[in-house]
Amino acid sequence: MKHLAILGAGPGGYVAAIRAAQLGARVTVIENQALGGVCLNWGCIPSKALLSVVELGDKAKKAKDFGLLLQGTVSYDPAVMVARKNKVVSTLVKGIATLFKTWNIEHVEGRGELVDARTIRVAKPDGTTIQVAADGVIIATGSSWPNLPLFPIDGTQVITSKQALDLASVPASLLIVGGGVEGCEFASLYSGLGTQVTLVELVPRVLPLEDDEISQMMERELKKRGVDIRTGVTVENIVRQPDAVTAHLRDGFSLNVEQVLVSVGRGFNSRGIGLEQAGVQVGARGEILVNERMETNIPGVYAIGDVVGKAMLAHVASQQGKVAVENFMGQRRSIDYDVIPTGIFTLPEIGRVGLTEQQARDRCVANGQDPQQGVKVGRFRYGGLGKAQATGDIQGLVKVVADGTSDRILGVHILGAHATDLIHEAALAMHAGATVSRVAEMIHAHPTLAEGLMEAMEDVHGHAIHLARKPPSS
Repeated sequence: MKHLAILGAGPGGYVAAIRAAQLGARVTVIENQALGGVCLNWGCIPSKALLSVVELGDKAKKAKDFGLLLQGTVSYDPAVMVARKNKVVSTLVKGIATLFKTWNIEHVEGRGELVDARTIRVAKPDGTTIQVAADGVIIATGSSWPNLPLFPIDGTQVITSKQALDLASVPASLLIVGGGVEGCEFASLYSGLGTQVTLVELVPRVLPLEDDEISQMMERELKKRGVDIRTGVTVENIVRQPDAVTAHLRDGFSLNVEQVLVSVGRGFNSRGIGLEQAGVQVGARGEILVNERMETNIPGVYAIGDVVGKAMLAHVASQQGKVAVENFMGQRRSIDYDVIPTGIFTLPEIGRVGLTEQQARDRCVANGQDPQQGVKVGRFRYGGLGKAQATGDIQGLVKVVADGTSDRILGVHILGAHATDLIHEAALAMHAGATVSRVAEMIHAHPTLAEGLMEAMEDVHGHAIHLARKPPSS
């Protein structure tokens, strides 16, 4: 029986452990924090638990318009919110522990460090040290919050998302540095709780990796929530005072806030884990270098998840874990990054898969094609959907980017209610190689939000039923 040691029990490590046990391996997992890693304990799950409360509060504020009469005003109890969030997290952590027991996976608590390519030394919480020798190793140590000299984290006035998820009280004002996914999600959360939020982003728009149209729509939605968005500017310095923080921006603007939330990327957890002793190569950014089979340069040593610096997403880490394990167990499998659905849990949500419109057009130009002919776009707004009108979720857009020659789906972008769920129909279609026309031809149930995807596919060819006729071009 092959013995596999896994360093880290986040969404990459714990999934790899279960898959290895399913395939008949003996598995030892070394983790010095909670099972589930950052995603489960201080990221994906807890933030969604809190955002769900604000989303419910938003609906309650509109209840009268629906004929539902509620007494009093909507207010939030941070203590109850955090307690519920912690219960959700605890339930899922216990679920992983139960899965480990049923699959006979050994969980060793402690900080692991490679001694060589087959041995991990573990410093346990009680001060003792043990060594785990195995036939193969998977490194799944993830990433962590960066320590930036400009923003010294004190956990009270200058915080990371970890502290932002354990709000003892709702701050009156908050500066969020970074308008990426995390920054926009927390802007949605705190503005919903009544905080005056200022969001600062270095580049000219929030969510710079998203499609331009979607980014612009989200900026408008955040402004509707009262978020003061300042793009194309940086924070020059911050000055801490006993009861406030003063931030000076490069454009000369200054503001006083209760707290500053630093949301500007993550660093790879590749230091201090013995990579040098094992001879494992890292890249210029500190990421562990791997091939498409998740193999490092050392035979029998694999790396997965954030620490390899590919798509830093929990579901990608899980898939990488499966690929690494199956290769360790003698199968041949590689990972395909072409179709990766992404969910952004702002209010409203964003779902995305594939290329943005600009990326598709840039690729056409690079290939010597006319982007006007090579790229076709279809759109359909939520307001045209019966289900959206019935539920009041009329703010949203489905956008399809397609190859004008082959009719292949190049990308799909959705902003609106349940976008993070709806995007998977598009991802499956792309994964299966379905064309725009094939998806448009599939019968979609009525009334559903999924009809928006069908209509957007139809609009690529100008055939959307519920869009007004466009005037002929001159």
